[in-house]
Amino acid sequence: MALNGFHEKVYSIVEMIPYGMVMSYGQIAALAGNPKASREVGRAMRNCPGHLPWQRVVMADGSIAGGEHSEIRKAALEDEGIEFMPNGRIDMKKYGWKP
Repeated sequence: MALNGFHEKVYSIVEMIPYGMVMSYGQIAALAGNPKASREVGRAMRNCPGHLPWQRVVMADGSIAGGEHSEIRKAALEDEGIEFMPNGRIDMKKYGWKP
């Protein structure tokens, strides 16, 4: 599958997210040059290469996007030391990465 330029930018940003930190789809879209493209970031993440830390991309409010892999994502983030608040969200002030 050929990648478009925006998806390549998304993957290069996701690759930089440090262990134990997360970024939102919107943050990634802005860093990739199109702040209104958070849905396109979501599309890119559905086809994310397996070696990238895909679990570190979350919703702006710290929630995990729905889907069949949400429990796997949550477990992977917990393994990295990320704690979930009682409402099931991640504290973006504590764990949100801002390059």
